[in-house]
Parts: sequence; structure tokens; C-alpha cells
Amino acid sequence: MATTAAAIKPRVRVRAQSIRNQTTADPATVAPAVRQTGFDAARYVRRLAPWRPALVTSNVIMSWQGELLRARARDVLRNNPHATAAVENFAGNLVGAGIKPSSLIEQIETREEVMQAWLDWTDECDADGLVDFYGMQSLIARALFEAGECFVRFRPRRPEDGLSTPLQLQVLESEMLPYWDNRFAPNGNYIMNGVEFDLVGRRAAYWFYIQHPGDSPIEPEGFTTEQVRVPANQVLHIFRATRPGQVRGVPLVTPAMVKLYFLDQYDDAELDRKKLAAMFAGFITSSAPEDILPDVTDPENSTSSTVGIAPLEPGTMQALLPGEDIKFSEPADVGGSYEAFQYRNQLAVFSAMGVPYMLGTGDTRRASYSSLRGVIVEYRRRLEQLQHNVMVFQFCRPVWQRWMNDAALAGTIALPGFADQQRQLSRAKWIAPRFEWVDPLKDRQAEKLAVDSGFKSRSDVIEAEGYDPEETDERIAADHEREKRLGLDFPIHGASATQPIDPNAPDPQEQADANQDLSGNDDAEAA
Repeated sequence: MATTAAAIKPRVRVRAQSIRNQTTADPATVAPAVRQTGFDAARYVRRLAPWRPALVTSNVIMSWQGELLRARARDVLRNNPHATAAVENFAGNLVGAGIKPSSLIEQIETREEVMQAWLDWTDECDADGLVDFYGMQSLIARALFEAGECFVRFRPRRPEDGLSTPLQLQVLESEMLPYWDNRFAPNGNYIMNGVEFDLVGRRAAYWFYIQHPGDSPIEPEGFTTEQVRVPANQVLHIFRATRPGQVRGVPLVTPAMVKLYFLDQYDDAELDRKKLAAMFAGFITSSAPEDILPDVTDPENSTSSTVGIAPLEPGTMQALLPGEDIKFSEPADVGGSYEAFQYRNQLAVFSAMGVPYMLGTGDTRRASYSSLRGVIVEYRRRLEQLQHNVMVFQFCRPVWQRWMNDAALAGTIALPGFADQQRQLSRAKWIAPRFEWVDPLKDRQAEKLAVDSGFKSRSDVIEAEGYDPEETDERIAADHEREKRLGLDFPIHGASATQPIDPNAPDPQEQADANQDLSGNDDAEAA
């Protein structure tokens, strides 16, 4: 007879309790041989006794602490200058002017029609009407850094709305989906952190608030905690997953938040101290203070009339009465350790945020060409990982596929046989914005040498610069046709692969010709 779910649950609960007891064993019950061997980081020693990490998943942690963590992250981004510089640098380098698609349809006319229809739709895709499709990418990049996630909801529109394709996108903040929502759904599915999963573990729906909880103080009709179920095929959940089974995203600024908070307080304290130090003041002392102190029994005499307060003016020579002396304030200075202390802590902060210190602060005094280039190359490699694993896979690709489907159904683009060849006709490659070269001349020569040697294609070079190779070739051909039609003749159409690195250095070919001429003259003289 089949085992029922009711019979299985007690066994699972007992087994889970047994595992929990094993993982949280008391140090006194662990065998001495085990305590003295194994990994140092897992030993029960005095100096590691306070280190008691949680034995739960990130989903449980975000259920407990997600709202406070997100609120503190937003506060840091609002008020801390280093965090603000880091998020601007991160978003600017991650998406730049936008990660753009290039359709892989082979028919040139059809491809051009599709790309033109896409370009028209990108200007009207925002349901709020604030940005275009590539501006949405910038919003998402900032949300990843600040809140760890955001949601994009597909909003179908009516034909009478006047859109080129009856589809728009709505960006929703992380606050719209509660962390604490962990329960069974009415249909039997399980809801974890506001996300509904079906019986096989797939995302089935999202339980969003109807109103943004942060707008409750100014809602004219009051805030309601009512939620609405939105199917998962109508929502894109964009976040960086760092653990298997992770349901919600964690702000990318999280590892640096504590240091940012205390460094900001330290800076404020130093600023106040320098402000007080700048208040230059002199104090007149007297052997008979009762002569200058106010008479408290006479209310008509104010402090200003009985105590002499002499302002400092250029060229002033102040005469003091007998027995009086003057002393000036000497507040404690910051000292020479302030800059070194800040530098080391800022290195740790920007490293935790994933942004190079030199790029986040603009301080390149300690950077050489080689070190700066190495840092930039490593930074770009990490950004490329986010571009393809998060931005393209979770946002750009599903939006393109949904748009292609709706555009074909609405007749915006003519694609005969789209229903049978939807996968083939919807293929596209996504071109990330180019990264500027550190040394354009050297890098351009290296690219040309790689192409001439057959190690790289022209398309790879053009795509690395953020352009579409086919569109670039068409524009080059159009330029050549226009040059012929207008009778234009430009003397230089390309750069030599042997072009000198130093503009003042002699050309290698000219130097070789000169050496050959000199050797020829020497031979003639010898003859």
C-alpha cells in the first residue's frame, strides 16, 4: 500500500530534527579527537567561540532580515557619497547606453524590418512613460546594486492604445513582494518569500502588493495590504543568484554597508573637529576675574556691557590692562594618520562593492599604467559575467521573445511561418556597450594584428565596440558608394599594422629603407 503524505511528514520532521541536533552539537559533546583535528575554521577553540553562524538558507535569512537590510541599503545609497559614486559607476559600466539586440534572421529585408519595428517599440515600451528600453536597463542595474533585485511585468495593451506593438513593460521595486509571505497557496502550491512554487519546484506566480508599501503615508485612501496573484509567465524576476535554491536577491552593496555607515560617521566627526579648529579665538585672563565678570545682582547690566569682547581686525594692536594676559585656542589636529586610515578602509569598501577604488574615487595617484590596466581588465570581466548571466538571460532575452511573438500576432512585422519556426526566427545576439580602451593606439594595433593573422574576425572586433557588424558593413558600403558618386578621394583608408607606437618615432619601414640605402652607398664606395 502506498505511503501517505501524512505518514511521511512525521518521519521527515524527526529526521530534520536529528540533523539539526547534529549540526548544532555542543562543543562539550564532540569527541576530543575530532576537536583537535580537521579544519581550523571548524574547530571549537576559545578564539572562535563567538563565531556562531546561522545554519539556515538565504531564504530564511531574507525572511527575517530582508526588509531591514534593503532599507539600510537604500539609506546608504541616498546619503553616502562613496556608495553613490559606486552605484553610478556600476550602472554606467554594466549597461552604458544599452545592451542592444541584433536579429539573426538571414533574409536581409526581413531582418531590417524586424530591427526597425524593435527600434520603434523601444521608445514606447515603458508603462510609466519615463524611459526607453535601454533606460530600463539602467534602472534595473541600479536596483541590483541597491535592493538586489527588481521585477518587470508584461502589460498587454489594446490595439486602440496606438502602440506599434500592443505590449509594455512595468518595472516593480523589491518592496512590492513581501519577504514574510511564507505559506501554502489556496491551490496547494507553496509560497516562499512571496514567490509561489508548484509541486515540481517551478515558479508559478508572484503575490504582489496592490500598492507600494512605501507610499502608505501619502496614500489618499489609506494603504491596503491586499495582494494580487500574477502568473510567473507575466513577470521577470531579475537578481543575481549566489546560492542554489535562492529565491530573492541580496543587495550588492551588502558587504560594504557596515563600513560605509561607520566611515561616514567618522568623517562627520572629523569634519566637526576641523570646523571647531577653524574657529580662531583668543581668551583674556586676569588675576582679578571679579573685575570683568557680570554683576548677577544687577539685571540691567548685561554680559556684553561688563565683559569686554574685542573682535580681531587686521592691524589691530590691543592694549591689555595690568594683570591681564591673552591665550589662543589650540584644538587637537587630525594628525597624519587620517588619510592612510581612510585609504585602507576605502580600499576594503570599494572592493566589497565590486568597484575598483581608482574608478570609484577618481584617485589615481598611486596607480601606474600597468596596475590601472590590470584593475580595469578584471573589473570588465566581472561586468561581462553580469551582463550575460543576469541582464541578457533574465531580462533582454525573454523581452525580445515576448515582443517577437506579440509583434507577429499583431501584424507589426510580417513573418510568414512564424508559428512553425518561432524558435529560429526569434534568435538574436545581444551586443553589450563597448569598453573604452586604456591606450587606444596600442589596443587598436593589437586588434588589427589579430584580424590580419586570422586569430580574430572583424565581426568580433566590431561587436566588442558595441556595434552590429552587418549594420557597420552596410554603412561602410554606403559610404564607399557615396564617395564614388561625389568623386571624393581620401588618401588614407587604413592604418598600417607596423604603425609606430610613438608618433615621434621613425616608421619601421622608412628606417629599413634608409638602412638599405646606406649599405648600398657603402658597397659602392668600397667598389
